[in-house]
Amino acid sequence: MKPIWIVDDDQSIRFVLEKALLREDLPTRSFTNTREVLAALEAAADDELQGPQVLVSDIRMPGGSGLDLLDKIKAKHPGLPVIIMTAFSDLDSAVSAFQGGAFEYLPKPFDLPRAVELIRRAVDESQREEVAEERMAATPEMLGQAPAMQDVFRAIGRLSQSNVTVLITGESGSGKELVARALHKHSPRANGPFVAINTAAIPKDLLESELFGHERGAFTGAQTMRRGRFEQAEGGTLFLDEIGDMPFDLQTRLLRVLSDGHFYRVGGHNSVKANVRVIAATHQDLELRVKQGGFREDLFHRLNVIRLRLPALRERSEDVPALTRHFLQQSAKQLGVEPKRISDAALAQLAAFNFPGNVRQLENICHWLTVMAPAQLIEAKDLPPEVMANSSVELALASPATSTPSVAEHDSATATPAAAVTPSAAPSVPSAAPAIMASASVSTASWESGLELEAQSMLAAGRTDVWDALSRRFESRLILTALANTRGRRIEAAQKLGIGRNTITRKIQELGLE
Repeated sequence: MKPIWIVDDDQSIRFVLEKALLREDLPTRSFTNTREVLAALEAAADDELQGPQVLVSDIRMPGGSGLDLLDKIKAKHPGLPVIIMTAFSDLDSAVSAFQGGAFEYLPKPFDLPRAVELIRRAVDESQREEVAEERMAATPEMLGQAPAMQDVFRAIGRLSQSNVTVLITGESGSGKELVARALHKHSPRANGPFVAINTAAIPKDLLESELFGHERGAFTGAQTMRRGRFEQAEGGTLFLDEIGDMPFDLQTRLLRVLSDGHFYRVGGHNSVKANVRVIAATHQDLELRVKQGGFREDLFHRLNVIRLRLPALRERSEDVPALTRHFLQQSAKQLGVEPKRISDAALAQLAAFNFPGNVRQLENICHWLTVMAPAQLIEAKDLPPEVMANSSVELALASPATSTPSVAEHDSATATPAAAVTPSAAPSVPSAAPAIMASASVSTASWESGLELEAQSMLAAGRTDVWDALSRRFESRLILTALANTRGRRIEAAQKLGIGRNTITRKIQELGLE
């Protein structure tokens, strides 16, 4: 195992920590200032085994502070856990460091067993992240260990040398376009274009022109000839998403293209040859649509040459941890921040969630957590309200009369308006934090229903401190969320919350948030 690096100008601190860690069979390496550490990191750049597993640093040292060291380390080694040691007088700085990426802070004078336990926890987290990063480095364009997803992967492999038409079915948000892209990528047409169009998202009057193009003067506003999606996909793959929503009259034109490979632009008189592989997808039951007269039976059979069914995320809950870590990494990269880690308890709670929006909803939850979770390690209490409300409802339904959950058994987010900005199951383009916030939907019903359930359970248990207990949790989550938003700056957090500076300081002390 790689050593624990200890950085402190106080020899007695270094000595005590070295001896305590060696008794735990944890190797150490000590430094007296930040310059030595940065030089050692530079020297170890070519050999990962020489680098640190965890770095423990004091804040105040000659030649550079621990906070400066933290910034430089996070810029080059974002996954390295850093524990900041601080005197109580530096506690505000330590909290800011914690919000800015430190794994944890350790107030001086510290209890030695607690310090060792904290370092051990950081080592475990570091090793777990190393395994996750190795898996991530080998991650293909799609993730899934569940048997149902393995069947999909096998089907993609069998179709790798084929140009046959494929129909992909599955619920919204289950990843149908990803499968279509994988089919294209592993096909003989991989060097050609992949063109996607959502037939449900384009008005009926425009869809024909979008698909087949138009000639100049074909209709008002057609100033020039325009190539449609079929021509744009020449030599490649055309992905027709939500094919079940295609207007009936356009289905006839699509059938013609699939039958003989020719089509006409809108307003055109010359036949255009289409050298395109068609992959279609739908969340609807096309057999039922055929029976209802909403979908042509002959087109259905043309599309349904090979059918791939994508399982819903609730059918492959074992894939949730890997997908969550992947999306957290992806979201952090898009936002230019350090990737957040997630605890096993939070992963277990996510895996138990129903995910009506499937993989897309999980991706949006990870974007939300990247912005809203107050610390680098995401705990179960940090999960968004709809996940927590689902957990509360399940607990209540499981034992409505025989047992009453205590306050500690419920995560505080169930009663938290601070988390009222919730991720939606709809698609989002998270190019920046404001974009994520704008794409999220404001849901008051989720946290309010969770609050009501919690209050009912506490009242049923005969408790007489319901107001105080829930108010403390409400205020704690609100203040922590504001501090996370302002990276620990109390005055700014107070301004955003609409309270005074003295009020937030007093509340932090009363609620034990130091």
